[in-house]
Amino acid sequence: GVVGTGDPEVDQATLVYFGDGATSQGDVNEALVFAASYQTPQLFFLQNNHWAISVPVERQSRTPLYLRAAGFGVPSTQIDGNDVLASYAVSRKNLDAARAGEGPRFIEALTYRMGAHTTSDDPTKYREDDDVAYWSERDPITRYERYLRAKGVGEEFFRDVATEAEDLASDIRRRTLELGEPPASNMFRSVYTDAHPLVAEQAAWFAAYEAGFEEATS
Repeated sequence: GVVGTGDPEVDQATLVYFGDGATSQGDVNEALVFAASYQTPQLFFLQNNHWAISVPVERQSRTPLYLRAAGFGVPSTQIDGNDVLASYAVSRKNLDAARAGEGPRFIEALTYRMGAHTTSDDPTKYREDDDVAYWSERDPITRYERYLRAKGVGEEFFRDVATEAEDLASDIRRRTLELGEPPASNMFRSVYTDAHPLVAEQAAWFAAYEAGFEEATS
């Protein structure tokens, strides 16, 4: 198994985030098998927002999702994902355990997807307004702001945070638009360390496919 020194400055751990819908996919279960078998220094953080597009979590699993990890031999915890301090504290504790060589850990954070899953999704077709209203009252940012205000944090701090957030969002949008459109050939790079004949074949097919559109328009 993995043996750690117990020193966070030396030992490293991997933190992976995924959603409730992903737990129904084979990749997640295979990752849990691998992590448990080799006792990897890893924290699985499940963001359970109750909906995999339009499928509710109760249809995805007959038991709480955090209990699935126990079947793989991975210690697990369920937390209020809308509680900022609880999420931080439990994550830190589990990461410290993983870094110390105690193997993988699993957290299920209960939260809620307030908006649509995609731009083409209409959640009003499958969700009740009462559920949305219930969770909107438990917004984690609002809750944490109330907590800080109760601790005496002044208005200037919140104004500075809002300004910083607006500046960051604006900068990200600007730089994203400046990136331009990457060449489609990028998807075939770095798939394997060494050249792979199947990837080369797929890249050649795709290049010919794209060229066909250029010939048609010309």
